[in-house]
Amino acid sequence: MTRIIGGIAGSRTLASPAKVTRPTSDRIRESIYNRLAALNLIENAEVLDLYAGTGALGLEAASRGAKKVVLVEQHKQALGGIITNMRMVKSALQKEDLDADIRAEGRSVAQYLEHCGDRFDLVFIDPPYEVDNEAISAVLSKLVEVLNKDAVVVLERSSRSEQPSLPEGLSVTEEKSYGDTIVYWLAN
Repeated sequence: MTRIIGGIAGSRTLASPAKVTRPTSDRIRESIYNRLAALNLIENAEVLDLYAGTGALGLEAASRGAKKVVLVEQHKQALGGIITNMRMVKSALQKEDLDADIRAEGRSVAQYLEHCGDRFDLVFIDPPYEVDNEAISAVLSKLVEVLNKDAVVVLERSSRSEQPSLPEGLSVTEEKSYGDTIVYWLAN
């Protein structure tokens, strides 16, 4: 069971289509968000969640005060779950007279980045583990063009895979292992 951990929509359960997504565990998400909060990177942030799955990473940001969240997912069944989850978070925000620009993009990450007119402060990249490092490196190369100054990118990968090659303009500031998962913190 995946849920929003904190903020206005905290403790609400997220729809998660069976066998379609691999949501980031609550423990890893909580660790990520503890660090983001300590760095004061959530409030009023413009957030991009690539390979969004359930939308948990991006919607957690909306629940905690991000002003814009874009969720990119091409799998139609997962996108249906994201739309349900998005409505739930928006409803929780409206009950508190708060709002965030939350939208879902039903296309591939490459297509979205190719035609993206937005810029972002915080980006989550949590692809299926079978997406190879070459594809991730290509995404990172396109992503650099849509990052605001001092943006942070949180990349989640299988701990069995190598670190992907990084384009000029991004560097690893930290990496943390959580058993089968490793999280890379990247900055521009």
